Amino acid sequence: MSIKEIKAFSEQAKADLALGEKLKACEKVREVIALAKEHGFAIIEDVLYPPNEPQFSEAQLSPKMAKALLRA
Repeated sequence: MSIKEIKAFSEQAKADLALGEKLKACEKVREVIALAKEHGFAIIEDVLYPPNEPQFSEAQLSPKMAKALLRA
């Protein structure tokens, strides 16, 4: 279920510019999870990492988070 939650959160962040900016400002996974929780999404940390398919684009994340979550 968490992949669907991550994807829904990502889509909402794309649609809501303010949320998108808050997501891009996150420097730690805990911050991403807390932000998602504030907006009603339940995300499990382990599902964010590879080898799972990334649900965020590089443009949505800070450079630090992109490196952590989008590495192959």
